[in-house]
Amino acid sequence: MTRTTTITVINPNTTSSVTDLLLASARKVAASDTVLHGLTAPRGVPYISNPIEGLIGGVIALEMMANEQQDTDANAFILAAFGDPGLLAARQLFDVPVIGMSEAAMLTACMLGKRFAIVTFARSLADWYQDCVEMHGLMGRLSGIHSSDTPFTDLTTVQDEAEECLVRLSREAVAAGADVIILGGAPLAGLAERVGGRIPVPTVDPISAAVKQAEAIIALKPRKPLAGSFRRPDAKATSGLHPMLAAKLEHLDLRNSLTD
Repeated sequence: MTRTTTITVINPNTTSSVTDLLLASARKVAASDTVLHGLTAPRGVPYISNPIEGLIGGVIALEMMANEQQDTDANAFILAAFGDPGLLAARQLFDVPVIGMSEAAMLTACMLGKRFAIVTFARSLADWYQDCVEMHGLMGRLSGIHSSDTPFTDLTTVQDEAEECLVRLSREAVAAGADVIILGGAPLAGLAERVGGRIPVPTVDPISAAVKQAEAIIALKPRKPLAGSFRRPDAKATSGLHPMLAAKLEHLDLRNSLTD
């Protein structure tokens, strides 16, 4: 009997239509025994574009994961915002693998070429994305970050609005030395499949990369570290936090206590 793998896609932005885009793209590459479901942030910002919003979104993502882990048996989480807000904290706190969409895209790109470029739909995202590359120690593999300076009207349809511009920017990035293009930003989910044939190097869809890397990590069955940077912190009393997040920090298993 085939065992089902469950992966929860966490969108720390508040735009549910973007979650739908992410899931639609993710399901095209997921294995037949992988079940994907998505969660959208209940509060916050429509899309994260700077460190302040990233900090807020990261905390909300931790709350969402903690709440989800009490209710389901997810085998992994995908943090589905380009910038990976809260990723390192989540890996320290949770027992299941947590895959950052940005890191998965960059590591995949590193297996396809020497240098990658990130192409995105808004100039305001460029600094935030560079912070993410630096966080993952991959600046030496980054060719550049190329972004549109044309305003968009709707987050859900920005990939359609900006398609020609993003293809042009991708070709310019290749001319500047990029071996691989990453189309960065959750609202661009699925665009790589549509425009990849118009770009002369491999084009990476971050959510697709994240799904396949999550499936691989699950299959490898890594142990939870008992030492090192991602060792779970010792229990500590909390005050005023989201109940499920507080339970994780205090090492309480509310799911078992509710069934006793």
